Amino acid sequence: MNIIKGSARVLGDEVSTDIHCSSKYLPGKDTAYIATVAFDQVSPGFAKAFKKGDVLVAGKNFGINSSREQAVHIMHQMGVAAIVAPSFGRQFFRNAINNGLAVIECDTSGISAGDAIEIDPSAGRVVVAARNITRAVPPLPAAVQALLAAGGLIPFLQKNPDWNLG
Repeated sequence: MNIIKGSARVLGDEVSTDIHCSSKYLPGKDTAYIATVAFDQVSPGFAKAFKKGDVLVAGKNFGINSSREQAVHIMHQMGVAAIVAPSFGRQFFRNAINNGLAVIECDTSGISAGDAIEIDPSAGRVVVAARNITRAVPPLPAAVQALLAAGGLIPFLQKNPDWNLG
């Protein structure tokens, strides 16, 4: 899997994507609109400052209570290259992988908004060179890397119709 490089865009702890990336809170709005206002309640102007290829750096339990795949679709529309957080809501974590969005569990302390961040999911490393931060993380398993490289579970299965779970 390729190395991911981008600018850090920082959110805090316990961010529920069901609240911040869901049309249920914006009746009649489409995902393109929601992507322009995502996370505004916790960080005003967050989506407007976000640039395609940026890395979302969050606190603990990012995506807590989230069962909606729509949140990942909105983050794709925003251009999120990856999400780094100490922990994730488990349904969000699985939805992200199934929809081709890299999620890396890592200590995010010391990382600030705008920092250049580099993630090597294969080697298991997160680096913020300007702050002398190098964090070893468990490398993503080969099967997860294959799903992410394909763009998610459905594209992977479409490209590999004979794939067998074992």
